[in-house]
Amino acid sequence: MPPAGDRDLGTECMVIPTYDEVDNIERVVGELRAAQPDVHVLVVDDGSPDGTGEVADKLAAADDHVRVVHRREKAGLGAAYLHGFQVALDAGFDVVGEMDADGSHRPDQLGRLLAALRDADVVIGARYVRGGEVVNWPLSRQVLSRGGNLYVRLLLGLRLKDATAGFRVYRRSALETIDLSSIRSTGYVFQTELAHRAVQAGLRVVEVPISFVEREYGESKMSGAVAVESLKRITAWGLAERRRQVERWAEQRGGRS
Repeated sequence: MPPAGDRDLGTECMVIPTYDEVDNIERVVGELRAAQPDVHVLVVDDGSPDGTGEVADKLAAADDHVRVVHRREKAGLGAAYLHGFQVALDAGFDVVGEMDADGSHRPDQLGRLLAALRDADVVIGARYVRGGEVVNWPLSRQVLSRGGNLYVRLLLGLRLKDATAGFRVYRRSALETIDLSSIRSTGYVFQTELAHRAVQAGLRVVEVPISFVEREYGESKMSGAVAVESLKRITAWGLAERRRQVERWAEQRGGRS
């Protein structure tokens, strides 16, 4: 069992998936450990050929709050997070979070997510709420991201402004309620699926503003193919939700006749 952490939240672990982030991982983990000394870090490396895993191993050898899980191949962001979440839950952590390894999520802002979690089940660090911002993204990418979130709200009926965001913290009970074993998304759409599942389960999901900063080193893993896959899955979920709504309406009409 991990040592005691925040007296209100319990023990906390941030899961950081990596693939070819050798230029970023040491800096990100170092900044996170400095910003939140009681928070544990779990690096999940998908067999990075650039040596990211080896750098993470050195960090873990020097810091008992850092652990590394090595996966044999790149199987998608969602798959890496699911693996890391389960490892953290099995280790007994009360709070499990997620953040990118490329420096786009600022470790010094994690405190505001943890503070909000005292009155919530899930907290999302959101770019598109009042006080949030995106730094150094081209206009085309901002339009794509904002448009994707609008599509999610319209199709799934979510009131969240940034359902695609990847800087989050979950109470242990929230992840257990969502039932990670039933999650099928392996790519970036994993973020949307978890947010949707949390809202459907009646969990309290809160968004707090963050500054999202474009990476300085390395290449983004986002591509047109990834975006298309996400849209397809979200469309399928939305259509399924509309069918359920029609069925419920028909049942209610039938019961009154």
